[in-house]
Amino acid sequence: MEAMERPVNSLIGADKVEGTAVYDPTGERLGSVHDVMIDKVSGRVAYAVLSFGGFLGIGENYHPLPWNALKYDTGLGGYVVGLSREQLEGGPTYDEGEEPAWGDRAYEKRVHDYYGVPPYWMV
Repeated sequence: MEAMERPVNSLIGADKVEGTAVYDPTGERLGSVHDVMIDKVSGRVAYAVLSFGGFLGIGENYHPLPWNALKYDTGLGGYVVGLSREQLEGGPTYDEGEEPAWGDRAYEKRVHDYYGVPPYWMV
């Protein structure tokens, strides 16, 4: 895997992020970005919602990942998260049609604690 480099144009529209592949550190594709969650007050991207585990969009699970747990890899053309599939499967998840407790700091802190990154509102 090539070293992660800063893209020439480092800005991207949310519609372009959705659907972007997410890989583990070995380059294995884990899933794709289903959605991005943006803090309405600060304007900061808080989470990428990773979808994986289904087939053709059926039976997928959604995993909120703190945005700062992802790094863009220009060689892969996608995001890399420093976790294995098994670690992701053990993390916070929700099903289609459910809505996590966005805005509940206790819930969001558990998400950040699981992934070992500081909460976006504290960095």
